[in-house]
Amino acid sequence: MPRVRRVLVWIWLAAAWQGAAVAAFPSAYAPIVVQPVPTNQAPQGQEFDLTPALKQARQQHKRLYVYLGASDCAYCRRYETFLQKHAAELVAPFAKDYLVVDLRSQLSFDAPRLFIKVNGRSLPYADFQRSIGDERARLLVYPSVWLFDADAKPLMQMPAGAGTFETVPEQLEILRLEQ
Repeated sequence: MPRVRRVLVWIWLAAAWQGAAVAAFPSAYAPIVVQPVPTNQAPQGQEFDLTPALKQARQQHKRLYVYLGASDCAYCRRYETFLQKHAAELVAPFAKDYLVVDLRSQLSFDAPRLFIKVNGRSLPYADFQRSIGDERARLLVYPSVWLFDADAKPLMQMPAGAGTFETVPEQLEILRLEQ
C-alpha cells in the first residue's frame, strides 16, 4: 500500500475511533453506563436494567437523570457536545442531586424491541412510558431523558428530541425540577 494511502487510512481510523469515543454522555458527569443486554421477550430485543442504578441512588440519597441516547443519533451528539462544552457550569449541579444513567442504544432499536427493566419488571418501551405516565408513550425519540426519584417515580414530564435543553439556564431549570 502506498505511504500516502496508509496515512489516509490511519487518519480515517483515528477519526472514526475518536467519533465513537464521544458518542456518549460526557465522562465529566460520571455517568453510570448501562449497555443493553439481549432479551427473549422480542426477536432481537434489547433490555436496559435500571435496578442497580436505583439501588445506588437510594444508598446515596440521590435522584436519577436517565439519558437514552443512540450512538448513531446526530441530535444526541448535539446534546452531548453541549454538555461537554458547559461541563464547568453543569457538572456540580448534576452531581449535587443526581446520578446520571447513560443508556447506550442505537437508532435501529425500535420501540417494540427496546425494554426497560426496573426492580425485576421488564417492559417494552411504550409500556414502560405508560407505566410512568409519560405523555411520549407512543414514540421512541432520541435523545430522551427521564428524571426519577430513587424509587423510580418520575419527577416531571420531560421534553425529548432535537432542541432539548440547549442553554445552561434551561438545563439548570430541569435539574431544579422547574416546569
